[in-house]
Order: sequence, then C-alpha cells, then structure tokens
Amino acid sequence: MSKRKYGLALSLVLAAGTILGACGTDKEKEKGNTSSSNGGNQSDFSVAMVTDVGGVDDKSFNQSAWEGIKQFGADNKMEKGSGGFDYLQSKDESDYTSNLNALTRRDFDLVFGVGYLMEDAIDTIASQQTETNYAVIDGVVDQPNVASILFKEQEGAFLAGVAAALMTKSDKIGFVGGMEIPVIERFQAGFEAGVAAVKPDIKVDVQYTGAFDKAELGKAAAGRMYSSGVDIIFHAAGGSGNGVFTEAKERKKADKDAYVWVIGVDSDQYDEGKVGEDNVTLTSMLKRVDVAVQDISNLAKEGKFPGGETKVYGLHDDGVTLADSRGAIPEDVLKQVDEYAKKIADGEIEVPEFTK
Repeated sequence: MSKRKYGLALSLVLAAGTILGACGTDKEKEKGNTSSSNGGNQSDFSVAMVTDVGGVDDKSFNQSAWEGIKQFGADNKMEKGSGGFDYLQSKDESDYTSNLNALTRRDFDLVFGVGYLMEDAIDTIASQQTETNYAVIDGVVDQPNVASILFKEQEGAFLAGVAAALMTKSDKIGFVGGMEIPVIERFQAGFEAGVAAVKPDIKVDVQYTGAFDKAELGKAAAGRMYSSGVDIIFHAAGGSGNGVFTEAKERKKADKDAYVWVIGVDSDQYDEGKVGEDNVTLTSMLKRVDVAVQDISNLAKEGKFPGGETKVYGLHDDGVTLADSRGAIPEDVLKQVDEYAKKIADGEIEVPEFTK
C-alpha cells in the first residue's frame, strides 16, 4: 500500500474512532442528565412509568404510582426528566406500546406499565428490548426482564365491606366498578364478602361503567343507586369513580342532612369528598401502589430486580388497608374493622378473589 493510501486509511480509522467516541460520550451525557432545563442528576439509575387511560392525576391508581416514583426520585436526589424520573400519559389503549417504546428509547433503566390492560404491550416490548427492565402493575408477564406486581385487593375491600355494613342505615349498599377484569372483580368479591360477614341478608347493588375514564358514567350509576335507597357506595372505577363523588356531593349540597357516603379507592380520597364543611368520604381502601413502586425501584437500583417474578402485596405486609376516616366512622366500628383485619392478616379468614 502506498504511503498516501495508508495515510488515507489511517485517517478514516481515526475519524471513525472519533465519531464512535463522540457517540459514546453523548450516550453517557444523555444517561446522566435530566431534561434540558435541569441540572446534572446525582443518581445513575432512572425510572419512569406509562399511565393507563385514567391519567396521572386520577386521584386514584395512576396517581398513587406516580407519587411512589416521585418519592423514590426525592429519596435518591433525582430530577424529573430523562436520566431521572418521568411519566408518559396514555390517552387511549393505542398509546401503550408507543409510550413504552418512547421511554425505552430514552434509556430509562426501569419502566412501569400501570394497569392490567398493559400486559400485552409490555410482553411485546420486553421481548424486543431485553436490556431494559419493566414492571407491570396488576398484571402478569412471563419475561425475564419483567417484574409482575399484584395486590390482594379483596382483603382491603373486605374491610371496606365490613365498614359499610356497620355504617349503613338503609341496609342498601352499592359497588361501582370500572371494567369487568380480574383486578376489579377482586375488589367486588372482597367487598361483598365483607358486607356478608356482618349482614348476610344484604345484597350489594353492583354496576360497572365499562370504563376507567368516564366520570359521567360513574355519576349516572351512583345517581341510580342513591335514588333507590343505597346510602353507601364503594367505587373501584378509577377516573369514572370521580363521578360517584360528584353525585354524592351534589346530594349533600342540596340536603345537608342527606346520609350519602362514598368509599374511595387506591389513594386516600378524603379531599375528593369535601362539600363545604361536610365530607361524603366515609373512608378509602388504600392500595399501596406507591409502596410497591418504591420497593421494586429500590430492588432494581440495588441490582436485585425481581425479573420473571410475581410479587403480591396484601394486608399482612401493608399492601392494602383502610385510610383514616377522620371521625366519619366511630371508634366502636373501627374496633370491629380492626378485629377482622387481624383475622385476615393472621390467616384466620381467607377472603375470596372471585364472586360466586
């Protein structure tokens, strides 16, 4: 080879090396930075989530997951954005795959998919993007880089049923669900079992809205129930459940003495029930999605990501519980609820997952 050709070849090799080196540097910078408006990130781990259609501010399931991620970010001095923690909103089910792909391309180490309906999308993406870890909440995906997170909703819902049965005056109680899927059926089964444990003769009025983001459908269902004499409604309907609160608050506003109550779900929905100085929130069944999100995130950060495993959170490990009723439920009733909680946690009572 002539000196001229050798020199040209050497120049090309050096140029290629420079380009590759620059790419690696940019990748490292991208990994270590947050959004362009933020400064450097002090963590070498990043986490994000894709919401379901209920939205990150649904005052329920998605919001609880996001609160968990934000808390994890604060604990680890992370900032919102690429390289830190973030979320993408799904407006409908067609957004699941594209949102998961988008966060994967932004090199988040761990990506959560919120909701049972995201199972298929995560299964597909995880099989293609094997270097990224994923977690699905309320679903099970059999992939080595996916952690599946489930809850014993039926146990917390049982306690809500006990409280409702002890607090009803009309002996008419309602349940408003979102979509008829296994996770919501566990809420229904547990709630009905709790009511039956106290008052076996009560038949819970059950209605499903068919959606998690249609408040008007939740309001309509609640209106029919309250008009029929139901005085306590437990909802497990995400954003659709906000309509249950709207209906109860309107009735309370029209008649200060109206005995209408809502039992919230997932997060403490006390604020959602405020009507001036009154409140229509009896209590809320807390599903500690925030705790689970922080737990899985910490394990992943420590190199102990439970890929290929299913983790189940129940009453025994504070995965589900009832929120502080702030005086709406008297002490003697709370004592009875606590007695049932202890029996469930100790294994004396096995709460059914499915309705009969």
